[in-house]
Amino acid sequence: MESLSADNAEPDGFFDILEERRRSSDLSHAFRTFTPQPYRGATPISAAELNRMVLESQYLSYIIQEIMDESDKPRKALLEEASMLLDEMSQNLQLGFIRLLGFAMSKVFKSIFRSIHVNEDGLTRLQQAIQEYPVILMPNHRSYMDFLVVSYIMFTYDLSIPVIAAGIPLMGMKLIGEILRRSGAFFIRRAIGSYKLYWAVLSEYVTTIVRTGYAPLEFYVEGLRSRTLKSLTPKLGMMHMVLEPFFKGEVFDISLVPISISYERVLEESVLAHELLGVPKPKETTWALLKARTVLKEDYGSMHVCFGNPVSVRDLVKGKINHRLYNLVPRDLSRKPNKETQEFISGLAHKIVRLQERNVVLSVWNLMAVVLLQNLQGIDLDLLTHKTLWLRRLVLRFGAHLRWPKNIPDSEVMSSTMSLHHSVVRCERGRVYLVEEEGPGPVTQEEGVFRRAAAVLMCASYRNQAVHVFTRPAMVAVAMTTAVSSRTDDLFHRFKFLLELLSNEFVLIPGQAVQDFEEGCSLLQQSGVIGRSDEEIYVRDNGQETIVFLRAILQPFIESYQVVFRYLCEESLQTFREKMFSTSIRGFIMKLLISGEIESYECLSSDLQKNVLSALLRMEAVTKIKVDDQDEFRVNKSAVKRIWDMLSKGWTPQISVNASL
Repeated sequence: MESLSADNAEPDGFFDILEERRRSSDLSHAFRTFTPQPYRGATPISAAELNRMVLESQYLSYIIQEIMDESDKPRKALLEEASMLLDEMSQNLQLGFIRLLGFAMSKVFKSIFRSIHVNEDGLTRLQQAIQEYPVILMPNHRSYMDFLVVSYIMFTYDLSIPVIAAGIPLMGMKLIGEILRRSGAFFIRRAIGSYKLYWAVLSEYVTTIVRTGYAPLEFYVEGLRSRTLKSLTPKLGMMHMVLEPFFKGEVFDISLVPISISYERVLEESVLAHELLGVPKPKETTWALLKARTVLKEDYGSMHVCFGNPVSVRDLVKGKINHRLYNLVPRDLSRKPNKETQEFISGLAHKIVRLQERNVVLSVWNLMAVVLLQNLQGIDLDLLTHKTLWLRRLVLRFGAHLRWPKNIPDSEVMSSTMSLHHSVVRCERGRVYLVEEEGPGPVTQEEGVFRRAAAVLMCASYRNQAVHVFTRPAMVAVAMTTAVSSRTDDLFHRFKFLLELLSNEFVLIPGQAVQDFEEGCSLLQQSGVIGRSDEEIYVRDNGQETIVFLRAILQPFIESYQVVFRYLCEESLQTFREKMFSTSIRGFIMKLLISGEIESYECLSSDLQKNVLSALLRMEAVTKIKVDDQDEFRVNKSAVKRIWDMLSKGWTPQISVNASL
């Protein structure tokens, strides 16, 4: 079972599953004998029988009775409504469609990827886990390809095909939606709100899948696809549902399997950047998919899929939750989790995301993106190569997994990487620049800023795939350059403030500030960057370059927070709604960029702006109330100013802290 330790080595034990596909028939692969070993405690049941068990469950009957008492709706009408919801939601996994999908995906994957590397030892562990206990597959979510690749790998290795929690928009895609349903997808509405019957049907459906061992269940603990390509704070709704059969004693254990999917190049790179700049997300339709065929003619390099060690819920829960409380409630009924259960589930979800991060395989381009974003005016290719090689040594010391092509000259590695990412970067006369969109006619100042911002955000998304490697050492670096002294206590106080403020930007396990500080310090010390005495931490003579570099990684985030703080303090309105906030602050930042008052184009990222708002809500500088079924925010300007002052101490801000209030 997995701990939070990691090997400090380049990845090995990975096998390219496309190599065999290029040598043999895709048709033979799709229609070969498929004999997965199921969960030993499972009694084979059909999708229709699974649905019947849900509709006839004591829990659903109990909830329907509650709704009848509250609304006077007849039982028959509520049962029909529940049946309709289940028909909309439920999967209908069929081997024939898995074979069809397997054949189609072989064609697609060979067309767009050079290789798909999988760690076979992880699959061996997964095969064993599937036979012993119910298994929950938990991939990170960076691309729509995530949805297909895990099932494709499971099919290739004769492992039980998972049922997968998917967003309801995919269901609306003609033909494609039905293929996905018959390939194991079950569809969940995004906005459920207080729809009590829907929650009951969904919860009972998920817990029945887990309890019966119907199939491995796959879901994204981050909830949504990450538009920034960095890890998102985990959502806990599905975690509660999948763990409930264990808490009730209906299963002896549950195995959680973190899966890390790493892309050398992401299909949606341009779309994601434009979404962050306020361009509406394209509607998911079959026609949109067909129009995207031009995208499928591009080269997207390699993909790595790492199946982590199964995590035993039983092992982790020992001494943390009192199971006797669950014995006081009949097993057929749901029990609202108490505080200790909620804290355990939250901590577990955060640990799964950390495990996903630690098994991510970085590419050369991830390192180049980090360097390029610190040189937005362009950088000589020789210097870019030098800095990227320096960074390679640093990330390996920090424990990252890195795929760097072997037996190829470094200059060739750099040029081939830039060629793959031609949509983001170009080299002219030995100097490397970001690529900006071209358009007809003259460009206004606003259009120029928008195009520059899109280029920066595309590049930033690839930096973000590696940012978890630097987060804790970088926070220590910022603390060392902004704290009142070099005393360990003062540095930790500063570090803890940054940790709290930026906890929506980076996944940090709640209540582990001391461990995070020690991890950051330890990595820097092992790398020869800092030294420690009994009471002080100091930068070594040869460590200053690394400290400056790490501080620069956090600079766009810190400057974006300063800009939002300034906006909230200068804005005349005390209250606002989220839609108004997004539009208004975008215009505010655009003016600052045009005037040259700020230089960080990442300030325009809507996700970053929302994260600042979430941080202020958590720190009680902003409050949120419901008005006419919409969220309304009220700003405590003095509290925002106080946080702004704390953030800017020792930092040379682009935004003056003494801006008019």
